[in-house]
Amino acid sequence: MSFTLAVCSEMVFTDLPLLERIRRIHEAGFAVEIWDWSSKDADALVATGARFTSMTGYLSGDLVTAPGADKLLETAEESIAFAKAIGCPSLNLHGTGLGEGGLPVVPVDIVTGEMWMAAQRALTRVAALGDSYGVTFVLENLNTEVDHPGTPFARAADTLALIQAVGSPHLRLNLDLYHAQIGEGNLVELIRRCAPYLGEVQIADVPGRCEPGTGEVNWPFVARALADAGYDGVVAMEAFASGDSDLALGRFRTAFTLP
Repeated sequence: MSFTLAVCSEMVFTDLPLLERIRRIHEAGFAVEIWDWSSKDADALVATGARFTSMTGYLSGDLVTAPGADKLLETAEESIAFAKAIGCPSLNLHGTGLGEGGLPVVPVDIVTGEMWMAAQRALTRVAALGDSYGVTFVLENLNTEVDHPGTPFARAADTLALIQAVGSPHLRLNLDLYHAQIGEGNLVELIRRCAPYLGEVQIADVPGRCEPGTGEVNWPFVARALADAGYDGVVAMEAFASGDSDLALGRFRTAFTLP
């Protein structure tokens, strides 16, 4: 068993233009992930020859209000057209739109029962949209302690519960283990619990959000736990390089190449 290894182009080779970053990642043998697509050119991305595995699947909106859900669905449909143009099968969602510095556009202090019900309704519509276009949306867990305070449905326990409630193959979990280590810990048990619902896994070490080997997580052990749980999909490094980006990519490859 092996994983498809991808690298987020927004966080490495940051001294280079985006298209050159993508070429460098592709030439190193990795698939590529992007964030906001609205300022990018689909033809230019395709011309790099890279394989794109994930991109942000909406431009604005949220899961907690009816107007926010309508906006999220509207921009999700726009996102699908771009995803199709670059051959990207997975579109990433969060509990609410994120603005400058990763902070929620509309922060939520207390997530109410009505918000949970609204989120389930919104995500059911998202899953139906994915079904009609033949794409998969993935809902990412985030941490509120360090990077994204005020984000609703942030923990993996929350995102998993919503995905289970919707029950569609077109809505899966993007299990971000960097965020989970900060917010929940117990990564191996979390992997086992989430395995049937995984659409993607993202990683970065803690603390610092850099490549494997720079923090406290035993990533080869985590990689083996993923494989033992039956996961063989995309593992993406959504992390900054602690120094040289080529070295960071090499450390990532080593950590997630199974013996």
